[in-house]
Formats: sequence, structure tokens, C-alpha cells
Amino acid sequence: MSPVLSGALQVLALVAALALAYRPLGDHMARVYSSTKDLRVEKWIYRAVGADPRTEMRWPAYLRGVLAFSVVGVLFLYLLQRLQGVLPGSLGFVAIDPDQAFNTAASFVANTNWQSYYGEQAMGHVVQTGGLAVQNFVSAAVGMAVAVALVRGFARSRTGELGNFWADLVRGTVRILLPLSVVGALVLAATGVIQNFSGIHGVGQFDGSVQQFNGGAVASQEVIKELGTNGGGYFNANSSHPFENPNGFSNLFEVFLILLIPFAMTRTFGRMVGSLRQGYAILATMAAFWLGFTALMMWTESAHHGPAFEIAGGAMEGKETRFGIAGSSIFAVATTLTSTGAVNSFHSSFTGLGGGITMLGMQLGEIAPGGVGSGLYGMLVMAVVAVFLAGLMVGRTPEYLGKKIGIREIKLAACYILITPALVLGLTAAALALPTPAGSMTNTGAHGFSEILYAYTSGANNNGSAFAGLNADTQWFNTTIGLAMLLGRFLPMVFVLALAGSLARQSPVPPTAGTLRTQKPLFSGLLAGTVVIVTGLTYFPALALGPLAEGLAS
Repeated sequence: MSPVLSGALQVLALVAALALAYRPLGDHMARVYSSTKDLRVEKWIYRAVGADPRTEMRWPAYLRGVLAFSVVGVLFLYLLQRLQGVLPGSLGFVAIDPDQAFNTAASFVANTNWQSYYGEQAMGHVVQTGGLAVQNFVSAAVGMAVAVALVRGFARSRTGELGNFWADLVRGTVRILLPLSVVGALVLAATGVIQNFSGIHGVGQFDGSVQQFNGGAVASQEVIKELGTNGGGYFNANSSHPFENPNGFSNLFEVFLILLIPFAMTRTFGRMVGSLRQGYAILATMAAFWLGFTALMMWTESAHHGPAFEIAGGAMEGKETRFGIAGSSIFAVATTLTSTGAVNSFHSSFTGLGGGITMLGMQLGEIAPGGVGSGLYGMLVMAVVAVFLAGLMVGRTPEYLGKKIGIREIKLAACYILITPALVLGLTAAALALPTPAGSMTNTGAHGFSEILYAYTSGANNNGSAFAGLNADTQWFNTTIGLAMLLGRFLPMVFVLALAGSLARQSPVPPTAGTLRTQKPLFSGLLAGTVVIVTGLTYFPALALGPLAEGLAS
């Protein structure tokens, strides 16, 4: 079967599975975040943390809850790594170095899951399961809570209250992520993903050497790694390791998990604002980007350029034969258009243009469909900008979902958009200007530039995938990428919640004959164009120096 046909069939299967899950999951999430009842286990959690789920919060209080919870998470995970040598179940591994412990703690709390270490050679069972896996759940729930707060900003009027952060956090974890993870872990275990607490054991090789393998609770961590768009692997090889992703079915199922919640949240949005067609308009924009990027990636990786490519059937360097070009391309696009960052192939080994596609997917803001929560609120911010631009073109006051988009709203949206490019381009320039960081590159020229650009793009956009070829386990990269991850995660949330509070205080504006119909295909096209022009062109000069130059030269 040709890679193109294989890819087309896999995409059709994904679309069918996602379509079946879209309505029930989207409606379930809307009910969860609109419910006034608490489960018994949720009441226990509220008592433990001293929270009152009935207390409504304005955006500053909601933000304080997000930041306080995240700061505690960073400190706890940092200390857990630093104390690993004295903890049970450490498998004999020593404490993690301070700079790497900070980088890893920042990474998992920020839902980035950037890893500058070899998982099976550094982390024991306690850190992997009690630290990293826990953050996979709660960091995803934080992103979903912020997205729901913004949706409430559109849905509510004449009030600054956005709900209760602690209630949203707990409900998202207990009622959405945990049940789906239990079912998903059973499916992954059935496909061959391991689930145990085995120690290190050796297997004899034909040459007389002994290769060591770790066991671990991999299936339960793998499912939330994908479902929560986290991406951090139990093993260094991530989702190309057969213990994490053994076959073609598990590969497609993991892509399904990655896309499931981000796409379904568009229906949650439509249900909560009282117009499902508004959710469909956002969904159409996201789906168009995802399908377009997937088709383009499969084309670039399947094109034959010379005898080596023709013999292999395409660009097979760095790809697993059990997934092939189609499975690798679909996975790469899914993880970089979301904030997942898991990899089943080496992105550095993709063609020049293929590597550029993975970078561009992150640089668009990971909004197609994006991370759990972050994809929806990122696309809604772009929708605000699109409505503002439409208002400028026709000379009318811009409105979106019955709310006027004034000076305050557009300033907040602009600040949201500018944060990530400033971090990515500024830190990339600093790394290339200083002698020490540049020494970590194993490649020169355009590809070497791409390695560093990709690293900061991945960190600041909370993706976590790596281009490979870059030695990021240095004090410079551990520290600067750690800061990029924290700032790239939480600074945008400040502006999202401020925007939500501003919208919630407004009185609704009734639609008129001149109101832009944001539920129509015309608006979806305008939104897609806004994403490409406003965010994509920001990075074009940098892309021209890296992947575009490499792709045109090959």
C-alpha cells in the first residue's frame, strides 16, 4: 500500500472516530462545567485544600488560584526530583541536578513536558508516577479551566465573575480526564503497552553483551500524556519506543487521544454560549488547518528526491518502519498543532520543508486544534482579532457573541499574541549570539539554526518536542527554556483571564443587519486568514533562515 493511500485511510478513520466522540464528549464537558452539584470525592478534595466551590471569582482571584496552584506544583516536583536518591522505588537513581530539576518541574507544570534527560536512565517509579504523571493530569485541567473561564466571559453579562478555579480544576480532573484515562489505559495495555512496577533487568544479546530495560506504569502515564496534550515520554525514545507505542493501531489510537478533547471543546464552547453553530465555525477553522498540514506533511515526506528516497519509498530516515511515512506524518502534525510534543519519529530527520511544517504548526499558536483548553482560548483570542479587523474594513464597531470589542479587549488580545514570538525570537537570537549555547549544536548552517529555533519555539509554545541534534542538557538551555516554558504558559493566561473579565462585565449587544455573522463559513475563512497573517508572518524571516533555506537547497 502506498504511503498516500495508507495516510488517507488513517485520516478517514481518525475523522470518523472523532466525529463519533464529538457530540457526547462536548456535551458532557459542558454539563461538568455548568453543574451545581459536587461528587463526594470532590467534596473531600475541597475540604483538604480549604476551597469553597460555590464562591464565584473575578478574574484576578481566578488568576491567583491558577498561579498559586502552579507555583506549589513546581516546588513539589522540584523537591521530589532532588530527593529521589532517598525515596523508595528510585531504582538506584540519584537526585536530579538542580538546573535539570528546575527545567523538568517547570516543563511538566506548564504542560510542556520538554525533557532534557533520558527517562529510563534518570527517573524512578516514584518521580515518574507520583510526580510527572500527576502533573500530566492537573496541568491539563488548569488549561481547560482557563478556557472555560473565557467561555463564561462571552456567555455572562453585567458581572465580572468567571466561576471558581478550584471547582473547575477538580471537576476537569475527576469527571473528564480520569474516566477517559482509565478506558484509554486499558486499550493501550491491550495493544501491548507495558504496565508494571518492574525494576531494571538485563537481556542478553547475540554478541554477548547485556542490554538493560526498565519496567514501569507506562500505559497509565502514556494515556494522559496524549489525552492531556502533555507529551513527556516514560522512555527517552518517547512514542517511538515499543513499550509506549508498539504497533500501528496504538499509534493511531494515541493520535485520537491527542485530538479528542481539543476538538470536542468547540462543542462545549457552542453549548455554553447558547449557539452550537458558533462552535462549529471554530471547529471548521481548526479542522481545515489540521487536514491541510497533514496532507502537506505526507506530500513532503513521500516525495522522491534521488535513489535513496526511491528505494525507501520516501524520507524514512528517523522513522519507525512499523509506522511508516503516513503514521509518522500524521503523528508529527497532531503533536505540533497541539501542545502535546510527543514524537514517534525524529523531527530533525524530516525533510527541510517537513521540519518547517512542524515548527510552523507550533508558531501558529497551536490552535488547530491546540492543547486541551489552550487551543480553544487561543483560537477565541484570534477570533476577537478577526472580528476587530472586519470591523475596521466595514467601518463598524466590532462585536463577537454579543460583546463589543473595544480598545481594552483588543489590547489584551494583542498582548496575548505578542508574548510568544518575543520569547522565541529573543531567546533564539541570544543563544546564537553567545558562544557557549551555539556549541551545543551538532549541525551547522540552516539545520543548526533550525535546532535552536525549534527548541525555543517548542518551549515557549508549551509543546515540548525536540528537533534532536541539540544538546539541551546544559545550564544555559535548562534555565532559559525553563523560563520560556513558564512565561509562555502563564503570561498569556493573564491576558486571557483579563479579557474574560472585561467581556463578562459588558451588557449584551443585540445583533443588527450590519452584525458580522460569526457562525458562517465566511467568518471561518476570515479567522483562518487572520491566524496565518497575524501569527504566521511574524516568524517568516526566521523560517526563511532555517527550514525554508534547507528545503530549497535540497
